[in-house]
Amino acid sequence: MATKTSTPSSQSPKLSRLRPQYIPNHIPDSSYVCILDTTLRDGEQSPGATMTAKEKLDIARQLVKLGVHILQPGFPSASNSDFMAVKMIAQEVGNAVGDDGYVPVIAGFCRCVEKDISTAWEAVKYAKRPRLCTSIATSPIHMEHKLRKSKDQVIQIARDMVEFARSLGCNDIQFGAEDATRSDREFLYEILGVVIEVGATTVNIADTVGIVMPLELGKLIVDIKDNTPGIANVIISTHCHNDLGLATANTIEGARTGARQLEVTINGIGERAGNASLEEVVMVLASKGDHALNGLYTRINTRHILETSKMVEEYSGMHLQPHKPLVGANAFVHASGIHQDGMLKHKGTYETISPEEIGHKRTTRIGIVLGKLR
Repeated sequence: MATKTSTPSSQSPKLSRLRPQYIPNHIPDSSYVCILDTTLRDGEQSPGATMTAKEKLDIARQLVKLGVHILQPGFPSASNSDFMAVKMIAQEVGNAVGDDGYVPVIAGFCRCVEKDISTAWEAVKYAKRPRLCTSIATSPIHMEHKLRKSKDQVIQIARDMVEFARSLGCNDIQFGAEDATRSDREFLYEILGVVIEVGATTVNIADTVGIVMPLELGKLIVDIKDNTPGIANVIISTHCHNDLGLATANTIEGARTGARQLEVTINGIGERAGNASLEEVVMVLASKGDHALNGLYTRINTRHILETSKMVEEYSGMHLQPHKPLVGANAFVHASGIHQDGMLKHKGTYETISPEEIGHKRTTRIGIVLGKLR
């Protein structure tokens, strides 16, 4: 099927459901899933994917148009240019009111280091809903070889830095357990309990090296819910990498078992093999949420997905595989004669998602690529 980007004139049918009230540590509707987009932070860490401040601002505006709940537009202490880009996005995008009255959360990423946290706060504090996302590694291999810290030292750092973030006036603080999926369970429950006690509002469980399978990730989320003190008072988040090609599947399983914030990037760009792909995660929830996932939903306007994907591809220079699900050039192309025959008779034979749902526009009457019957 030949396609081109359309300018959507109507909202996705899923948007009939209202976005819940913003509360930093609680989502009033247990079926609602927050999407945190980290294209401008983790996504930009793809080799060669550096973007200008203007390009970042353009993408941030587009992400709001898409309906993203939380934007993580950068790592302010990484460089002055990153600081200025995050500040600019916080000032403009972080105060823009959407058609549904929603204002996006603007989240600054920072290590568990006072200078990082202070710098991130200086960048995001101009937003109406600022967040600090502070992170430290919790796995034995990271603590021993990278941090060179004991478990007790890491716990104390995490406690002190969340308290410090609170002291700056921030009431929306995300604590990230880097390499959580390779961490000792009892230690993970302990450190999460400590940061919750001192004011964390979201806890992020990172599969930093993309090593777990969906059953393992789901079991981890269930175990955290069952064993972490105070976990009912915060939002559980996942951050999945794609090293084994399981980032989307792991992210969906995390949501199924209780995570209500999902960290993703447009086109799945990111470190090494990338991150969970926003378009894949969102469309799984859109197409399977009611029937297989107990009614889970987002407020993403899926009809803006293709437009957003093309923008990120152009600005990042990260070109898509033709067979990339949903947004690749071949995603809705039918070349096999058998498939063409089915499509001519009824599009539902080989099309479970309408291309129009993500912003494609059919450019021929029959909407398929004709080929030779064999």
